[in-house]
Amino acid sequence: MDDFNPRALLQDLFYTAVAAADPMKVVPACLPQIPRGRTIVVGAGKASARMALAFEQAWPGDMSGVVVTPYGHAEPCERIRVLEAAHPIPDGTGLQASQALLEAVAGLTSDDLVVALISGGGSALLPAPPPGVTLADEQALNAQLLKSGLSISEMNLVRRQVSLIKGGRLAQAAGPAHVVTLVISDVPGDNPAHVASGPTVSGGGTAIEALAVAQRAGLDLPPAIMEHLQESAQVVEIQAVRQHDTVRVIASAALSLQAAARHCREHYGIACEILSDAVEGEAREIGTDHALRARQLQAARGAGPLVLLSGGETTVTAPGNIGRGGRNTEFAMSFALGLHGSTGIHALVADTDGVDGNSAAAGAYADSDSMARLHGAAIDPLEALAAHDTGSALAKVGDLFVTGHTRTNVNDFRAIYLEPRGA
Repeated sequence: MDDFNPRALLQDLFYTAVAAADPMKVVPACLPQIPRGRTIVVGAGKASARMALAFEQAWPGDMSGVVVTPYGHAEPCERIRVLEAAHPIPDGTGLQASQALLEAVAGLTSDDLVVALISGGGSALLPAPPPGVTLADEQALNAQLLKSGLSISEMNLVRRQVSLIKGGRLAQAAGPAHVVTLVISDVPGDNPAHVASGPTVSGGGTAIEALAVAQRAGLDLPPAIMEHLQESAQVVEIQAVRQHDTVRVIASAALSLQAAARHCREHYGIACEILSDAVEGEAREIGTDHALRARQLQAARGAGPLVLLSGGETTVTAPGNIGRGGRNTEFAMSFALGLHGSTGIHALVADTDGVDGNSAAAGAYADSDSMARLHGAAIDPLEALAAHDTGSALAKVGDLFVTGHTRTNVNDFRAIYLEPRGA
């Protein structure tokens, strides 16, 4: 195996994981029954346009609808209108998209079917502030949440309480129609109420819990949002029980990691272990933990290489100005620091949607030689971490991993290749 390339292996495992979550594969396998009445498709998220295209091509009956996806993620649908809006900070086009989705499900009957195509990223794409709250307020809230270090589930718990469409309210607007929600999950634990803040899934927190999360994170909420949450905390919102609705998670980190692990074993003959599909926490701390785990497992292992996989979503707490990068480049830099002095450990960490933070990369590579490359380029990794500029630093040594938009999103993917001792 003198010509073996660890980076090529890690790339192959990443693309295998992404392929397992491709809407063109998973949506056609989960079609509901054709209704007696109309079929209306709605959706939001980074994968929603591709989900709509897959549904359109597979659905044997009449249908119409509208979905919203980030700018640059559109697909050429014929019967489903595809709107584009801003992510991760909502914009006015998102307001129009929210209204379009609500209008699409208005006036339906019990004979009609609503198919909701939901994926990560939908929270920012569906701004719908309640009375007294403005789009500017919602934008300010999102900006704070993104720098707070809160988990995606905690952020979406807050977002659900400041919306006329999230938190199951889109399903309520569909009235007596049967709502089938197909979810590509980007949240650890795969609770569909937290994917895109659950526009068609009720539950997932209360205003009291949202206030507690905001207080714990030290958020300086806009006065209108604080007032809305305080007023909502005094009222128990009773939503009609929608027992006839269906919610199905059709792609997730767990399923993608399982696919990558099978491919690793069957195609390469390399042992593979999944550490977790729901890793959460500060990116740099998780990077350090993974480096320590990798070194320990390599030291304890006998003959033969080993691949470690993990998924989930780490976070970055950055209340001030930040440089270029995201949670995956921060993980990679911290992981590289933790490998200093080791040999034969290689990693790829990337977001399955193809975008890491504010960078143009999906993520980055890190290995036992990363520190030598960084020092050779006169880069201080600790300074890069302190400035949240790890993407710029890793770009200078050729360690960024660039994929472009993948049109799906099952969160972070991490693959670590351990050479056997003495290799």
